[in-house]
Amino acid sequence: MTHPRMNPPRRALLSVFDKRGLVDLARGLVAHGFELVSTGGTLKALRDAGLEVVAVSDVTGFPEILDGRVKTLHPKIHGGLLADRSLPEHVAAIAEHGITPIELVVVNLYAFREAAAKPDASRGDVIEMIDVGGPAMVRAAAKNHGGSQGVGVVVDPDDYAEILAALAAHGALSEDLRTRLAGKAFRHTADYDRAIADWFTGAGVSEGEIFPAQQPFVLDRVMTPRYGENPHQKSAVYATRGGAGVFSGFEQLQGKELSWNNLLDADAARRMVSLFVEPTVVIVKHNNPCGVGRGKTLALAYGRAYATDPTSAFGSILSVNREVDLELAEAMAKLFVEVLIAPSFSAEARARFEAKKDLRLIAAPLYVPGNESELRAIDGGFLAQQADGLPDDPESWTCATRRGPTEDERRALTMAWNVSRYVKSNAIVLADADQTVGIGAGQMSRVDSCRLAIGKAQRPVTGTAAASDAFFPFRDGLDVLAEAGVTAIVQPGGSKRDDEVIAAADEHGLAMLFTSTRHFRH
Repeated sequence: MTHPRMNPPRRALLSVFDKRGLVDLARGLVAHGFELVSTGGTLKALRDAGLEVVAVSDVTGFPEILDGRVKTLHPKIHGGLLADRSLPEHVAAIAEHGITPIELVVVNLYAFREAAAKPDASRGDVIEMIDVGGPAMVRAAAKNHGGSQGVGVVVDPDDYAEILAALAAHGALSEDLRTRLAGKAFRHTADYDRAIADWFTGAGVSEGEIFPAQQPFVLDRVMTPRYGENPHQKSAVYATRGGAGVFSGFEQLQGKELSWNNLLDADAARRMVSLFVEPTVVIVKHNNPCGVGRGKTLALAYGRAYATDPTSAFGSILSVNREVDLELAEAMAKLFVEVLIAPSFSAEARARFEAKKDLRLIAAPLYVPGNESELRAIDGGFLAQQADGLPDDPESWTCATRRGPTEDERRALTMAWNVSRYVKSNAIVLADADQTVGIGAGQMSRVDSCRLAIGKAQRPVTGTAAASDAFFPFRDGLDVLAEAGVTAIVQPGGSKRDDEVIAAADEHGLAMLFTSTRHFRH
C-alpha cells in the first residue's frame, strides 16, 4: 500500500533503555519503508540483529560527547521532530538546513526508579540515571503529534504490536492513535520527573515530618464495578502506580464481578485477620466484624466466628489467615457468603466451592502493614493519615485495678482488643479466649455501644472480657458491662475521669488494663 507520507524519506528514531520487542519492531518498520536512526546501546542491539541503522552522530555531523550525555540534543534531531510540515515556512527552513523530518520516535527512559531503589547505589550512580535527551525527544514528538503529518511517539514496548498493525492496515498512524500515544508519553515523562523530584527532596518530607507539603499520586484504573455503594453511584477502583497492586495483587479464582462494597469489606476483613497468629476466621458485614474466631483449625475458628452473630453472617465477607481446606469448605456449606479471601485454596476446597457459582474466591497474601497512607475525601480535598495497621504490644499494657487479669482473661482481652480496632467507633467488643461474643459498633455514646454488645450476644456474657476502642468518659459504660457479667476490661485510659472509672472497676472486682493507645475508626 502506497501512502503520501512515503514520498519523502520515512525516518524513525529509536533510543530505548527497555529493549523488549525492539528488534521485531525495527524489522517491521524497515518493511514499511522506514530508515532507522539510533544511538548508543540501541544502535548496537539493532546492528547486532543485522539491521541497517544510521547513527545519530552521522545525522548531526557531531560525535557523541561527555560519555554519551550529549548526542541527540541537536537541531538536526529536534528540527526533524518539531517541524510542522503543514506550514510552508517550516518546510522551507528544514530544507534550507538539510534536516530530514522524523515520523516516528520510539524512546523510553533510563530506569531511574530502579537505580534509586538499590540500597548500595551511590549518589553519583543515581544522578547518572537522570535522562536528559530522552525526555526532550519524547516531549518534542508528543507536542508535534497533530495533523496529517504529525509525529508518532512510542514509550511503551506493549504498544509496538499496535504500531505495526496500524502501519500494515493504513500505511501510517492515524491522528487518533498519535493523540493517544502523545498523552501516554506526557504521563511517562511526568512520572519520571516526579520520581527524580521525590528522590532529591526525600519525597518532600523534612526530618521529623511524615507528610510532604505536596503529595503527588499517580493512580491507574484497574477495575470498573457496576456501581458504587448504591446502584445510582458510578465507581472505579484505582491502584497506586509503582505499588504492589490492590490487595498486593489479588487473584479472583471464582464468582461474579467484585462490587465496591465487596472490595471495601474484603479489605477490612483481610487487614483484621492478619493481626492473628493462630488459625483465624473473620466475618465482616457492612465494614464491621460480626464475628471473629480462632482455633487449632480453620473449621473450628469458623464455627466460633459464626456463633457470634449467625443472622448477620448471611451475605457476609470472610477472611482467613491460612490456606482454605476442605474441612472449612464443608463447614461453610450452608452459609451464603459474598466473598471468601485467603492466602490460598486447596484443590479439594476449590472443587467443593464450584457449586456456589456466586461465591467470589479471592487469593491474596496476608496484609503486611507498612508506611502507607489512608485518604478520605472531603469537599475540595482529602484527609491523609498513616494506616492504623501495626500490631499492639500487650506486654506494654498496665494494670489500673487492684486485681490483675488471669491468664485466660488476658488472652480474651487481647482477642477483644484486636477486634475492636476494626469496629466502627464507638466500639465495644465482648470476647472469651478464642471468639467474639458480642459487638457494639457505631453508636454515638459509649454506654449505648456497651448495651448493644450485650444485646447482640448469642452466648452468655458472664465471664467474658471487654475491649473499648477509646477511654470510658464516665463510669456508666463500665457499670453496664459489669452488671452483665464481664470480668475484665481493656481500654486506652486517659480520661479526666479515669480515677472514677478505676474505682468503679474495683467496686465490681474487675481487672482493667490500660493500653495508652486509641483505635478510633470513623
